[in-house]
Amino acid sequence: MTATSLLRYCPDLYHYQRRETRLVTVGNVGIGGGNPIRVQSMITSDTRDAEACIRQSLDLAAAGCEIVRVTAQTRVIAENLQHIRDGIRAAGCDVPLVADIHFKPDAAMEAVKWVEKVRVNPGNYADKKKFAVKEYTDEQYAEEVAYMEAQFVPLVQECKKLGRAMRIGTNHGSLSDRIMNRHGDTPHGMVESALEFARIARANDFHNFLFSMKASNPKVMIEAYRLLVAHLNSLGSDWNYPIHLGVTEAGDGEDGRIKSAIGIGSLLSDGIGDTIRVSLTEDAIYEIPVAQALVKSVQAGVRDGHCGATSSTLPISYDPFTYSRRATDRLTINGIEVGGGATVAVFTSRRKWDAVSHKFDKLGDFKPEIVVEDSGVIAIDPREDTSLHDLNSSVDARLVTVADGLDLAPIHAFRLLAAKLDARHSILLKDTLLGEAAATPETPQDFTSNLLTAATNIGSLLCDGIGDAVLVNGEEAPGQSLRLSYNILQAAGVRIFKTDYVACPSCGRTLFNLQSTTQKIRSSTGHLKGVRIAVMGCIVNGPGEMADADFGYVGGAPGKINLYVGKTAVKFNIPEEEAVERLVDLIKEHGRWFEAPLAA
Repeated sequence: MTATSLLRYCPDLYHYQRRETRLVTVGNVGIGGGNPIRVQSMITSDTRDAEACIRQSLDLAAAGCEIVRVTAQTRVIAENLQHIRDGIRAAGCDVPLVADIHFKPDAAMEAVKWVEKVRVNPGNYADKKKFAVKEYTDEQYAEEVAYMEAQFVPLVQECKKLGRAMRIGTNHGSLSDRIMNRHGDTPHGMVESALEFARIARANDFHNFLFSMKASNPKVMIEAYRLLVAHLNSLGSDWNYPIHLGVTEAGDGEDGRIKSAIGIGSLLSDGIGDTIRVSLTEDAIYEIPVAQALVKSVQAGVRDGHCGATSSTLPISYDPFTYSRRATDRLTINGIEVGGGATVAVFTSRRKWDAVSHKFDKLGDFKPEIVVEDSGVIAIDPREDTSLHDLNSSVDARLVTVADGLDLAPIHAFRLLAAKLDARHSILLKDTLLGEAAATPETPQDFTSNLLTAATNIGSLLCDGIGDAVLVNGEEAPGQSLRLSYNILQAAGVRIFKTDYVACPSCGRTLFNLQSTTQKIRSSTGHLKGVRIAVMGCIVNGPGEMADADFGYVGGAPGKINLYVGKTAVKFNIPEEEAVERLVDLIKEHGRWFEAPLAA
């Protein structure tokens, strides 16, 4: 598939326009159909503990959570959703509840009696998930589809009868063996898996549903959602179902927020997304202000002026559905190679460089590389064709950026620059077009807002293959702006300088304390540059949803841990108190371990 194919996911890649969808009702909350972007979360309490679930749901609602999700592992556990719902309603709260279903159709049939919405994962609702490699004949494939349909139709009919909503939620790495063997563990496979269930729902005249395409890798997540929307567009105007956005297993702290902003923010900036969940390995209540700030940040950033071009009048420089870095000539700037496939460089201002120059030896991996004022970068308005003509007529390749002070959204402005600029010229990305920030007592800065804006704008472009260097201007603090730069590069998968963690956000299925365990694993393995470690609370979120992790730490039973290499379990039922040490041993066995450098 190429950028010039007939598949289109966005009306205009150079100007914001929110995707129009039909209305889906979840209790008293409308999703899509012109409603605001809804914020939701998932409680972490055991579903069998009604009082804890009620308390946590009420706390989430009080914090601004508009939809609350609860896991329902089995039919018996799903029965307790009645008591949870009744307790929440008795407290005067009408927040809608969603039952999260994996593997158990009978649990879904029980849950739908008590909640306003059911989430099903097409990869494991009725299909086989044993990582089996098998060549399916058309007849065998059809047989499994028929079995899956027989399992799914009763739920569809019950949702229709009771006025419930449904999310058809596909997860990368959690596809059925049938889909995996026919379509691969790809965005295309994710989309086909979801569309199978949607076709069944539509055949039964049920339309109160929405889609999600989650992945822990923002590139995969962005591509999958775009591909889904493009396919929905091609199927016809009545396939305009709302979209739930989320980066699954994003992790905690800054890393989790940055990953979420790259994936969710990129799609919101293109007008895609009607409800979001920021999945953090933290107490669920901390997800709400991040999600709210992300929506606010994106909405503020896309109110800027028009680029003067549309997707129909100007070709785009990248394939929205397949990652490929924009090809440029290689430059040498102040001794650092930029473009031409070189590592994406980190720029900073002279002021910030001078502020940290006395402690370069203590900055570790967060060192600035090039001072923007000394770089010779050419700043232009990408709408001015004369300036672009002069650049494209020049003999030498140059480093180019978008000028500050323009009434353009950064994502649209840099897309326009990449489309008009000869590919040999490299591009310096910036998080804002407002110039360097300078906080004052009258205008204090909000670090979370700066982080979300920078991750959305720079991370989105990097995931499209645009950008050879980055400059974070929006964060005034020199050290924090540099840390943001490197963490965005890591989260976008274009410059790996530390261990990468995939950590699920915890829920009622979790078999150990994810927050403390994740921190313990970080403290033992945080120096392993380039190693990807997944920390999963239960078998539902592993091994499949670990996707491309090198090693996995997965809850197998209460107090027992299974360790994985890739998607293969290699150590079983390890006592939790020994498991982190055994994980380190496993990494050593596979030659990926090295000792942490001594502190300076």
